[in-house]
Amino acid sequence: MHKRIFISACEHSAEQHCANLIRATYEQLDAGKGQPDGCPSGTDTLTLEWVGLGGDKMAQAGCTLLANPVQNAAMIYNVLKQLGYYRTLIRQAKAYLAENPVDLVVVCDSPAFNFHIAKAARRLNIPVLFYIAPQLWAWAPWRIYKLRRCCTKLACILPFEQEWFRTRGVDATYVCNPLFDALNEPVERNIKTYAEYQSSAPHIALLPGSRDAEIKTLWPAMLHIAEWIKKRHPQATFTACAADGEKLKTLQSAANDNPDIVYQIGQVYETAKACDFTLVASGSATLQVAAAGCPMIVLYQSNKWLWHAVGRWLIRTRYLSLVNILAGKERVPEYMPYFDAVEPIAEQCSRLLSNVDHLKQTSLALTELVKPMAAAKARDNTARIVLEMLQR
Repeated sequence: MHKRIFISACEHSAEQHCANLIRATYEQLDAGKGQPDGCPSGTDTLTLEWVGLGGDKMAQAGCTLLANPVQNAAMIYNVLKQLGYYRTLIRQAKAYLAENPVDLVVVCDSPAFNFHIAKAARRLNIPVLFYIAPQLWAWAPWRIYKLRRCCTKLACILPFEQEWFRTRGVDATYVCNPLFDALNEPVERNIKTYAEYQSSAPHIALLPGSRDAEIKTLWPAMLHIAEWIKKRHPQATFTACAADGEKLKTLQSAANDNPDIVYQIGQVYETAKACDFTLVASGSATLQVAAAGCPMIVLYQSNKWLWHAVGRWLIRTRYLSLVNILAGKERVPEYMPYFDAVEPIAEQCSRLLSNVDHLKQTSLALTELVKPMAAAKARDNTARIVLEMLQR
């Protein structure tokens, strides 16, 4: 029995989650000798074919790519410059779905794009799994009507989302968080004691994000803050993370060979685990930093005119960073958006670096916050949902 799955991922993080999901489905079939859990003996052996939109990691996991949108990943304001490219992708995906037998469509994150793919699939009566729920609880909740029409099953990655979506008529299941699939240790082991910490010599992680627009707006600010901190904490050192080699060159070029900055590719969790404090772009990386038990300040930049005219009226949550949303309080300072004023951020950072008791309390609170999300492997839970949907 052969099943074809069309999958769509447009960004670096979604690509990694999808690559892990693809591998997990094959692993579960291998463990069951070609049969998903719960299938009666004698059932035909199930074989899978993955095809769709994604990146190199998905191709390495066994997906045939029709296009690679991951390399063009952009934030919302830059998407406006690439509308032609994304429209072409949507037409290409719709044509493939119409011209080829597809048993299941999996869309991961990027709802503005993937809603189009899901809608096309449902018009063809192809079941659709949304892997990573769109954050309708945060902004534009009226999109729930659209989600109900084009979503067969929803895999949620935040603890409160299952109930939120189910009470609004969506078949949702909490699968834990794929950011923690690679962890091989309990997060409580990462609680920092700061036993040998010296406020004059903090080790600070700089995480400006993986998208070009994030780097363009946040990296100069982080460099400015780092210079400010260096003047008040003279032995401070910094480690910056880049999503790939190309982004690494961008960071290094803008930093003008600053000798106090060491660079890593990827390794957000490992870097935060080794550091005393983090400056991080808002997004999923904040949860990885929290899992590392590392206190942080969360940054995000936005077009000032668009924010005041539209953005701040769409947001439905009291806080904007995931860490504070989950905590229900300001567990870490968030400057979202910060616009052009970085001195207040630097001053806040310096105050926190000088308060060891607060750093220890924050480290403990962050690990407790993310512990439920790391309780199981999201890739395995979602793979089981995929295989179950293929049996219907």
